[in-house]
Amino acid sequence: MVKVTTLDNGLRVISDEMPGMGTVSIGAWVGVGARFEPAHLNGVSHLLEHMAFKGTERRSARDIAEEIEAVGGHINAYTSRETTAYYAKVLKDDLALAVDIVGDILQHSTLDPTELDRERQVVVQEIGQAIDTPDDIIFDWFQQTAYPDQAIGRPVLGTAEIVRGLGRDAIFDFMRAGYTAPQIVVSAAGGLEHARFLDLVGETFGGISPQSSSAADAQAKYRGGHYREERDLEQTHLVLGFEGVAYQDDDYYALAVMSALFGGGMSSRLFQEVREQRGLAYSIYAYASSYVDTGMFTIYAGTSPEDVPEMVAVIAEECAKLSTTLTEPEIARARAQLRASTIMGMESTSSRCEHRARQLMIFGEPLSAEETIARIDAVDLDAVRRVTERVLKSPITTAAVGPLDHLEPDTALAQRFKF
Repeated sequence: MVKVTTLDNGLRVISDEMPGMGTVSIGAWVGVGARFEPAHLNGVSHLLEHMAFKGTERRSARDIAEEIEAVGGHINAYTSRETTAYYAKVLKDDLALAVDIVGDILQHSTLDPTELDRERQVVVQEIGQAIDTPDDIIFDWFQQTAYPDQAIGRPVLGTAEIVRGLGRDAIFDFMRAGYTAPQIVVSAAGGLEHARFLDLVGETFGGISPQSSSAADAQAKYRGGHYREERDLEQTHLVLGFEGVAYQDDDYYALAVMSALFGGGMSSRLFQEVREQRGLAYSIYAYASSYVDTGMFTIYAGTSPEDVPEMVAVIAEECAKLSTTLTEPEIARARAQLRASTIMGMESTSSRCEHRARQLMIFGEPLSAEETIARIDAVDLDAVRRVTERVLKSPITTAAVGPLDHLEPDTALAQRFKF
C-alpha cells in the first residue's frame, strides 16, 4: 500500500508498505542536480554528495560507515542532472537508524576543510577515470553537443579545474539554496508502517527550511551538432541521437516501446542486424532518456575503425525504414519487456523506494504498477510510428572518439540521417 503525506514545511513523505518483507529501503531524493548549477560551479552537486558522507555535527565519516554496517545495512548516494539521492537499505527493525543517518548527512554535514581538500582530489581522480574511459566520457561530449552552452549539457562531475576551486562557502550556499523542504521527497519501501515512518521523518526532517528553491535553470533547448576526438584506440566509439520527449509528454511510453524494439535487447533490430547478422560490433544499443522539459533518443556503438563506414550505413538504413516496417509482433514483444521490467522492479525494496520517490517528483503522485502497465499496453503501432517519425525529424547529434579516419565528414553524416 502506497501512502503520501506532506509535512508542514512542504517536504513530501511517501511509503510503500510490503507486508512480509524483512528489509526496508529508505532515501531522500532532492530535486537539485547538475542542470541547476551556474557554469562557474559545475560539479558542485556531485562534490556536495561526496562531502555529505565525510562527517556531520554528530558523526565522523567513520561513524557513518560503522553505524550502518554494524546492523548489516548499506548506504550510498548518486547525482544526476536533475536529482541528488541519498539512500540506505537495512533490516526493518533498523528503520529508525537509517532515517536518522540519512537525515543527519543531508542536514548537518560539516564540510570539514581537511576532508574537503581530500575529497576534491578524489573527485578529480574520478573525472580523470571518466576521461580515460571512451565509452563513458563520450556520453558527456554527446550531451554537451546536444545542449550547448546550457547547464543541462554540462557534465555531472564538473571539470577538474572547477572542482579544485570549489570552496566550502560556495558549497554551503548551494546546499542552503537548493536543499529546501519543497525540493525533497523522503521515500521508503519494505517492511514498515507509514504512521511510524512519518513520525521518524517528521522528527528528523521537520526542521528543514520551507523556503522554495529558485535554482531551476531555463527551459532546455535541444540544438544538435557534432563532436569528434581523435584518440589512439582499438575501437571507434560512436554515439548518435535525436531529441526525445519529456517525462510528461504524451509520447513518453510510445518512445519507450520504440527504443526497446529498436535497440533495447538481444531481439532488437540493431542488435540483430549489426551484431548477429554482420558481426560489426560487440556492444550496440539504443535507449530513451527524459528530463522535465526535454529528452534524448540515443544510439551507441563501438567498432573497429575499418568497419565504421558499414556500421554507420547499417544504422542509418535501420533508422530510415523503422517507421514503415514496424510489425505488431515486435511491438508486442517490446511491450512485454517493459511490462516485465516494471513488475520485476516491484519485487525489490530498493527499486520501489526509488520508483515511488521519482514518480512523486515527476508526476506529483505515485502510479501503481497496474497504471504503468496500462499505459505501456495502450501503445499501439500507430503511436510507435508517430513518435518514430517525430524523433527522427529532429537535428542529429553525434559524438565520436577513437580513430576517425574512416568516419565521413560531419555534413555527410548529418545528411545520411536526414529523414
